[in-house]
Amino acid sequence: MKIAVPMERDPAEARVAATPDTVKKFKGLGAEVVVETGAGLKSRILDSEYEAAGATIAPDAASVWSGADIVLTVRRPSAEAAALAKRGALLIGALDPYGQQAAVQALADAGLTAFSMEFMPRITRAQVMDILSSQANLAGYRAVIDGAAEYDRAFPMMMTAAGTVSAAKVFVMGAGVAGLQAIATARRLGAVVTATDVRPAAKEQVASLGAKFVAVEDEEFKQAETAAGYAKPMSAEYQAKQAALVAEHIKKQDMVITTALIPGRPAPKLITAAMVASMRPGSVLVDLAVERGGNIEGSVPGEVVTIGGVKILGHLNVAGRVAASASLLYAKNLFAFVETMIDKKEKTLAVNYEDELVKATMITRDGQIVHPSLKG
Repeated sequence: MKIAVPMERDPAEARVAATPDTVKKFKGLGAEVVVETGAGLKSRILDSEYEAAGATIAPDAASVWSGADIVLTVRRPSAEAAALAKRGALLIGALDPYGQQAAVQALADAGLTAFSMEFMPRITRAQVMDILSSQANLAGYRAVIDGAAEYDRAFPMMMTAAGTVSAAKVFVMGAGVAGLQAIATARRLGAVVTATDVRPAAKEQVASLGAKFVAVEDEEFKQAETAAGYAKPMSAEYQAKQAALVAEHIKKQDMVITTALIPGRPAPKLITAAMVASMRPGSVLVDLAVERGGNIEGSVPGEVVTIGGVKILGHLNVAGRVAASASLLYAKNLFAFVETMIDKKEKTLAVNYEDELVKATMITRDGQIVHPSLKG
C-alpha cells in the first residue's frame, strides 16, 4: 500500500498534505509513504525530516505518483498530474469541485477515485476530518494579523502620560469558524469587537467571546439556519434592512473583516462601495471571501487596494499564509479520514463504499463523476 504526497504546483500554495507525524502514523498502519522532494519546504519541513519519519523521497512528480494506491494533495491536481496515477488510485484533498466540471471530469477520465474533503459531513464522528473548520480557524486568525499590519494605529487602548490611545474598533461579518477566531484574536489584541451573522445561534457564541452582536433580529432572522448549521440565503427585504443597519455601523469602525460564504455559491456582497466610502481614511477591510467573488465591492483577488484612503485586503489562500500551522492541522484531517479506509489487522486498503463519510465525499469513481451535486 503506497501513499504518495506530491509537491503542490500552485506557486501560491505553501501547505503540504502530510507531516512527519502523519508519515509515522501511516507507517504504523503498514503503508509505504513516498514524498516528492521539496514538498514540505514552504511549511518548514525538510526532506530529511520526512526520511527520519520513515518516508521515501521521490525526485519528481512521475516517481511520486507512479504506482500509488492513495495520493494526498492540498489542491486539486492538474489533468497532467492526474494522468500519472494508476487507474483506481484514491485521490484525497481539497479538490474545489464546484464550477469546475472539466477539471473534475479529468480526474474521472484518469480513473481516479477522488474524495473532496470539503464535502465532509458535519457530524461528531467527522469533526477530526473537517478541513473547512481547521483551515478557516487559521484564516480568521491571519485576517486579523494581516489587517493589524496594514492599520496605522495600535489595537489596544493605551493610557500614557502623553495621552490616551483609543482602542481599535473591529467589526466581523460572519460568525462561523473563521469569524469566531477573528473575534477572539482581535479581542486578544485589545480591540473593541462587534460582529454579525444571519444565524441566530451565532449571537450567543459572539457574546461568549466578549463581542457585541449586531443584527436585525426579526422573525426571518430566527429561522435563518439550516439543520446542518449553515446560513440560509436571506430575502431581499431582510438583506435591505440588515444592510442599512450595517452601513450605519460600519461608518464608525476602524477595521471590518468579512467571512461570509455559502457552499457552492458565489460570495454574497456585504459591503458596497458607498459603505467603503463612508469609512474614515486609514480604515482597513479584510475580505476572506475574495476567492469566491468577494464580500466587499472593490476587493481584488491577491491584492491590497486603497480606495479613498481605505485599504481593502484581498489576500488569497489566507490559511496558507500560516502554512506551517495549516499543514499540521490539514495533514491530521487527512490522516483521520484515510485511517477509516485501512484494515488495521491486515494492513491493507479496504474502502467501505457504504460508509457515510465515503459517500459524502466521493466525487469520481470508475471513470464517472458520481457526486449528486456535481452531475450534469
